[in-house]
Parts: sequence; C-alpha cells; structure tokens
Amino acid sequence: MRPYDIIKKKRDGGVNTKEEIEYMINGYLNEEIPDYQVAAWLMAIFFRHMQEEESYNLAEIMLKSGDTIDLSEIKGKKIDKHSTGGVGDKTTIAIAPMVASLGLKVAKLSGRSLGHTGGTIDKLEAIPGFKTDLQVKDFYRIANEVGIVVAGQTANIAPADKKIYALRDATATVEELSLIASSIMSKKLAVLSDGIVLDVKVGSGAFMKDIDEAKELAVIMLAIAKRHKRSAKALITNMNQPLGETVGNSLEVLEAVNTVKGNGPKDFTKLCIEISSHMADLSGIISYQEAKKKLVENIKNGVVSRKMKEWIKAQGGNEEVVDHPSNVLNISKEIIDFKADRAGYITYIDTEKVGMASMYLGAGRQKKEDSIDLSVGLKILKKLGDKVQDGETIARLFVSENSNVEFALDLLRQAYSIQKEASLNICNDIIFDVLE
Repeated sequence: MRPYDIIKKKRDGGVNTKEEIEYMINGYLNEEIPDYQVAAWLMAIFFRHMQEEESYNLAEIMLKSGDTIDLSEIKGKKIDKHSTGGVGDKTTIAIAPMVASLGLKVAKLSGRSLGHTGGTIDKLEAIPGFKTDLQVKDFYRIANEVGIVVAGQTANIAPADKKIYALRDATATVEELSLIASSIMSKKLAVLSDGIVLDVKVGSGAFMKDIDEAKELAVIMLAIAKRHKRSAKALITNMNQPLGETVGNSLEVLEAVNTVKGNGPKDFTKLCIEISSHMADLSGIISYQEAKKKLVENIKNGVVSRKMKEWIKAQGGNEEVVDHPSNVLNISKEIIDFKADRAGYITYIDTEKVGMASMYLGAGRQKKEDSIDLSVGLKILKKLGDKVQDGETIARLFVSENSNVEFALDLLRQAYSIQKEASLNICNDIIFDVLE
C-alpha cells in the first residue's frame, strides 16, 4: 500500500477503504508518512468529500488511537451534549444542573477557547477554586454524588484527531463537512455515555454559515453515532447573533447563574430548556414535554440553582457564586461603551467579529498557548431588529490594561449594520430544526 495511490484514488473521486484510511492515519501518527502527503490527501477529501462509510471509518480509527472513558461506574443514565461552537455559548454551565435536577447524570469532557469561540473549561475556571483537572476516581465520585461533573479533555483522547486537526488548520481544510463530523464524533464517542445531543450552530458566528450545510453535518454525525449504537439527536440552532447578552468568561458565568435562578435572557433560557429536555427525552426516563414542564418548575422553586451550588462545591469552587455572583466573580470595572453612529435598526450582526472583538479584549486565544483574562468581555445591549438612537450604547466593553480596545471597537463597527428601515428578513428563532 502506498500513500500516492490512496491520494490519487481520492483525488479522482474514489472511495478510500477502511484499510487505506487506517494506513494514512496511523502512518502519520507514527511519523511513517510525511505531512505533505497527508496534507495532499486532506485536500483531495476537501474537494471530493467522503461518503458515510468513509466518515464512520475515519471517526472510528481516530477514536481507537487513544483512550476511552468508561462511565459504567456512574449509576443511572448518562447523557452528553456537544456544541459546534459559537459566541456567548455558555450552555453547559446552565444545562448541567438543569439536566441533573431531572435525575440524569451529566459526566462530560469540555475544551478551552480558541479563536472567536469560547471554551467551557475557561468559563468554569472563572469561578474561584473550581477544579477541572480531576483524577479519574474523583470524576466518578462527583458524578455519582452530585449528578454532574465537567472536566478538561485528557491528552490521550483521540490523539490522531489532534494531529490531523493541526494539519487541517495549517492547510485550509478545516471546513469540509465529513472531516468536521469525524473529528467531533471521534472525541464524543470516546466518552461512553448513553446518548448525545448535538447542538449544531448555524449563522454568522458559527463554523456553518448555511442551514443546509449545518443539517448535512448533523446527518453525518447522527449516522456515525447510530453505527456506534449510541442514541443521538441534533438541534440546528441560531448563531446569527451572540447567544444571550454576554461574551467573556466571568460575564458568561454570571449570566448562566442568573439563568438557573430564572433571571436569564429569553433566548438563552429557551435554548437551555430545549437542549435539557431533549437530553432527558433521549434517556427514556422522562418525555420531552414532561421534562420542559418539570424544568420550568425546578428553576422557579430553586432546585436547579441548589444543584448548581452542589456541583460547584464538589469541584472545589466557591458555591457562593450562585447566591452572590457579583461579589465572587472577577469582572473588570473598567468599562467602555460601543455606541451607534446613526439612528436606525440593527439589521445584521457579523457575530464572528463580535467574538473576535472579545478575543482582542483578552477573553479568548489566538493560539492555544495564549493566556486569557477571565475578567474582560462584552455585554450586548442591542440585538437583531432592535431600534437604536444615534449615540445609544449597543454594547459595553469590560477591559483591562492589556486589552486591544481600538481593534475591538473597530471590529464591532464592522460587525453591526444599522439601517434606516427595519428588516423584514430577520429570524430570531433560536431553534431551526431537530433531527434524530
């Protein structure tokens, strides 16, 4: 078997066998095949794509390149969730106690921020004392005692994917759907949960800009899950504007805390209840409709907020963040307003630029090794369809001495389109579709 023949086969529109994919992946991982040949193969896939069988095989091979996390020691139904990434997406922090309040277990691994998208682990570490680097025995113990545990991804989960992704990132082949699907599922299937709800973001702040592409990605991921005999659902959700009202680590924790206490933004609250209800439905313990009704009750009567306190305490964090978040969280007191330069209606938001603005304030990373400032970020005061006056504040920037404020403001000016007339084409639906 030769890399040349495998590359040529895919370049000419052929289907790579499992053996051929395995040869390329393992050969690259073991440094027996040079990066330029794997890069050529990835580019051939980018233009010719993979069929369902190829995507499944690629996910399977990358999954088997590393460890799996056996959750059998955790009693009860374990349902996972994954978001494809967006701006202001702090859903895990609010969803975990919601789902646990229904009697399910949430035991998941999450990542850090990179580029315009935030990372759950960074946000949780904005809570003083919160530990995300857990021993395996503590991971199981906390899940059994509290019903929730969220830890950072270990180095040996799908190492082949990490190496392949780095090469995709360097060779402009990240955006191909079958490669995205295989990459995501190789990591999600490594955690042996009973089911997975996939939150596939679409819009100006998501990797998927087109709804048909988002659905296609969801279908590929669901097919991979089905082949692995894993229950799964996919929600196609709106990322044409920041989710909720905050972007940035401590600010997003504050919003998640307010949400579990019943005081969150409507769009974020609705999405959290929807995802949580679908996770519950997937478990078979409670139906989607019953879960929605129960979650509204649990938020209102304080069951969810008490569960959040229990979880934060179990992972070493200061649980007072739930009752007194402003006293506990480190949120910058240096604030600069981004104001409208004309009167009119907000007709478009380039949400990716909003995420980049937050990154340049210091809330995110350009490179994996960058450090971040947990205190900075944005509070969004005006969203799609809103009317603004000349000089009215659209967003507040929470900054530090290291923030690149001028660059962030320039990105925000580019991100917001203000027109004299309101647009009739704005869709503020938070969920576009549910696929099973």
